[in-house]
Amino acid sequence: MLVPFEKLDSQSKIWIYQSDRKFSEAEKEIIRENTESFLVEWTAHGNTLEAGMSILHDQFIVIGVNEALHGASGCSIDKSFQFMRLLGEKLNLNLLERSKVAIRKNAQIQLIDFTEIKSLISSGVIASDTEIFNNTISTKSELETSWLQQAENSWIKRYF
Repeated sequence: MLVPFEKLDSQSKIWIYQSDRKFSEAEKEIIRENTESFLVEWTAHGNTLEAGMSILHDQFIVIGVNEALHGASGCSIDKSFQFMRLLGEKLNLNLLERSKVAIRKNAQIQLIDFTEIKSLISSGVIASDTEIFNNTISTKSELETSWLQQAENSWIKRYF
C-alpha cells in the first residue's frame, strides 16, 4: 500500500539508493511513477507492505516500509533491489554502486571512492566540517537526524 513518505512512522525501515549522477526533471518523474507503481504491488509473504518513497537532493531515492504493520522479508527486499537495478538500467543510472561516498561541499554533492578518503583528508579536500551522507542508516528517524553528518562526527572521523 503506497503512502506518502512523510506519513510513514519514524521507525519505518528505509533503504537509500544513491545515484552516480543527479536526476533530470524528466528522470525524477519516471523514477517517481515507476517506484510508486512498484510499491503499490510490493508484498512480503502475501502481505501488502505500507511503503513510501522520496527523491532527495536530486540524487537519492529513499524507500521506506512501516514494519510495525508488516516487515519486509528477504524475498521482498531482493525484489526491491531487482527493481532498482532495472530502473537504473532503464535510465542509464547506477543506483546500486556502494563503493562511492557522497559528500556535500559548497552546496554540491560529490561522489568519492572509499579508497580515496584518507588521501582526500590529507590533501584538505575533505575537512572536518565537510558533510558526509551516511547511507547505512536504517530508519526514517535516522534519515531526519543522522543522514548528513560533519566528517568529524561521522564514520570517517578516525582518519583525522
